[in-house]
Amino acid sequence: MYTYERFLFIQPSQLPGAGKGLFTKVFIPQKAFVIEHKGRVTTWDAVKHDIDNAYLFYVNRHHILDAKPYTKALGRYANDASGTAQVPGLENNCRYVVASGKVYIKAIRDIPAGSEILVYYGPGYWEQEKKNRSV
Repeated sequence: MYTYERFLFIQPSQLPGAGKGLFTKVFIPQKAFVIEHKGRVTTWDAVKHDIDNAYLFYVNRHHILDAKPYTKALGRYANDASGTAQVPGLENNCRYVVASGKVYIKAIRDIPAGSEILVYYGPGYWEQEKKNRSV
């Protein structure tokens, strides 16, 4: 499957407090697969107590992607514009798609060159983040 991985780069995110962000050097058309979201495949039982790990992607309880140890996996740097650090005018331009056991970030609108790749994490992610911060 074709992705735009070779045209992506990391730089500080436009979202305050988000750290690094994922950006594109080229125009990415709507519906294109931007990048495969990679990580170690594990189970929910193995990671459910790792509350400080913001790099977990839940496919099902037997298939969790843990991107935390994979600093070269670019997909882990895609931030969520609808999270706690929102910026007026910045909206998510991607969503996660699971296909054939793999997780991809897919464009939901045209993405101009130089733009940050912003993907919706889902309500469960932000609910867990709130719980983790209150611990």
